[in-house]
Amino acid sequence: MNLSEIIKILEATVIVQPDTEDFNIQRACSADLMSDVLYYHAPDSLLITGLTQLSVIRTAEIVGIRAIAFVFNKTPDAQIIEFAQKKKIPLLSTRFCMYTAAGKLYEAGLTGC
Repeated sequence: MNLSEIIKILEATVIVQPDTEDFNIQRACSADLMSDVLYYHAPDSLLITGLTQLSVIRTAEIVGIRAIAFVFNKTPDAQIIEFAQKKKIPLLSTRFCMYTAAGKLYEAGLTGC
């Protein structure tokens, strides 16, 4: 699924833009424990989380997560945004809770990790 489709489905605000228009996501996972992400990840996926710490970006980089969506309209601070830009990891923010965001993406055909 193209990231632009995900942005529409989640009614998301883009915090960090993708570096290309053709930015595809294969799966989605949702977690607040980065140890779970390290164990149950899938490359080329979207991480849905409520955490806005630097560890989220670092974990995404390690496991090959392509983009991150923050729930409840959360926005990371400037340092984290800058780090995500440097690592070329798009960041989104959605008003939905984690359950609803994951459900909307699943309903649209995006599979889980």
